[in-house]
Amino acid sequence: PVSFFIALCLMLGSGYGYIAYRLIAPLGLGAAGVALGVAFVAGLIGITFASLVLPFRFPRHRWPRYIAWGGYILFGFLCLVASLLVLRDLGWILAGSFVPRERGDQRWLLGVLNGIVLGAAGTLSLYGLRQARRTARVVRVDVPVADLHPDLQGFTIAQISDIHVGSTIRQNYVRSIVERVNGLNPDLIAVTGDLVDGSVALLKTEVAPLAELKARHGTFFVPGNHDYYSGALSWIEHVRVLGMRALINEHEVVSVSQAKLIVGGVTDPVAQKFVPEHKSDPHRALAGAPAADFRLLLAHQPQSVFAAHEAGFDLQISGHTHGGQFFPATIFVHFVQPYVAGLKRHKTMWIYVNRGTGYWGPPLRLNAPSEITLLTLVAA
Repeated sequence: PVSFFIALCLMLGSGYGYIAYRLIAPLGLGAAGVALGVAFVAGLIGITFASLVLPFRFPRHRWPRYIAWGGYILFGFLCLVASLLVLRDLGWILAGSFVPRERGDQRWLLGVLNGIVLGAAGTLSLYGLRQARRTARVVRVDVPVADLHPDLQGFTIAQISDIHVGSTIRQNYVRSIVERVNGLNPDLIAVTGDLVDGSVALLKTEVAPLAELKARHGTFFVPGNHDYYSGALSWIEHVRVLGMRALINEHEVVSVSQAKLIVGGVTDPVAQKFVPEHKSDPHRALAGAPAADFRLLLAHQPQSVFAAHEAGFDLQISGHTHGGQFFPATIFVHFVQPYVAGLKRHKTMWIYVNRGTGYWGPPLRLNAPSEITLLTLVAA
């Protein structure tokens, strides 16, 4: 939409403009510096849009993916540059209140500090790239449950979330995740949304290894917001072809010896904008369910926890947040989500938030490692 295009241009222009001003102004180039800054901002906006659009406009070619790789890495680097410049400027203002400086000294010192900022951002980008591209580590979590049925003691749930198969995450990356999950020999596998960024036609080959996921009681899927952006109805049908059970505000009863486990699943809150009848509803997900020894909810968004508690679930497992993925989002995410990462208690129920098994946008993770979660039910 035109409104989205304008909003994105304004956002990118503001960020890139700030970087250009703080890096180029200290060089004292005058009118030439202004022209250089304008060209810098326009070029970066162009590269960003090329990274977003070209892989989808030319899906059968490799070269758009190379552009996307370069564009996303550059975008992540510039996000870090902007963040470090803000911190530098705040420090500069604070220091200037105590240590007066001459104008000539300011220009020289700013140039030195700019060099340090660029070097630090480059180092962090390389480290963050390595962290993002490695196969997600396994995080093992015990979930203590009062009066747990003996047959559910030690029941394991392997959770993967937010893989974001697309321009930079492809088949080999997915296969490494599948191999690691299968190596855990779980009782049940939960895929909690944001599986893809792209259509079935574009990415069905890339997600093919998911058909090899194996668990004693099956693999369950709920769609996330990016799955709806990518054509959720087609993807819901395709994950069924891959052998997953898609739960769209519904549930399935799993028998574990003499115990009954309800596995419910809800859609992302954004779903109703694309498919009105998919409006997220944890109460509907439990409708008609028999008495059970444990009630598990798969919900992409942690925000579903409020309705999930009212509906009577014992544990909700979610994703969506990526743990913030990298600074400064690692701070801001706490202002928009009730729970960001890890196992938390919400009144009488538990919620676990996975930091994401892949990444979105820049291949960059800092202080928010990707994960495959192995949840184990244990008697409290």
